[in-house]
Amino acid sequence: MTFPHSFRTLAALVLVVLLAGCATQQPYDYSAFKESNPASILVLPPVNKSPDVKASYSVYSHITLPLSEAGYYVLPVAVVDETFKQNGLMNAEEIRDVSPNKLYEIFAADTVLYIDVTEYGSSYKIISSEVAVTATATLVDLRSGKELWKGVARASSAEQQQNSGGGLAGILVTALVNQVINTLSDRGHEIAGIASQRLLTSNPVNGILPGPRARPISAR
Repeated sequence: MTFPHSFRTLAALVLVVLLAGCATQQPYDYSAFKESNPASILVLPPVNKSPDVKASYSVYSHITLPLSEAGYYVLPVAVVDETFKQNGLMNAEEIRDVSPNKLYEIFAADTVLYIDVTEYGSSYKIISSEVAVTATATLVDLRSGKELWKGVARASSAEQQQNSGGGLAGILVTALVNQVINTLSDRGHEIAGIASQRLLTSNPVNGILPGPRARPISAR
């Protein structure tokens, strides 16, 4: 049996999509990370690339816990932020421009963590309401200037939402109610905590490696 050319082309495209979906994520190269063997991390205020002005410091407030649990000493973020302000650097973009050499001279940390918040807050999409936070992180050795690790994570309120019955009208009402609740309760801060945990919790599969103060696996 001979299939038309258009059918064969469509079948080939479907196969490519299926193979792409089945492809495994390439393992991260941790050679520079292991060579650096960092013990301390300076976290800079995240650069906010979302429309919500709360995004940067909302994410910033959640950063210390997962890194500490991963086994690193994290310089107190409030002290770091105040140090920059005392030196005339008032926003994350200005702070991002400070060279690694200067950061090492001031703070003497092994590494610096750069964070970008690319998505933050709620959106109303006719039949759904979602609060989502997406952040990327890059860890750089302050002594050598080498990039040690890079990661990205996203968290969303939609992960826990289930549409109830009631047809289209019920879905629309539910979406509207969720939107009001999300706005009034600032669920973005809650979701930011989940995204931060996903981004910075020690994870051997392309996540940040355990630090020297990490508890043994048997003790967790």
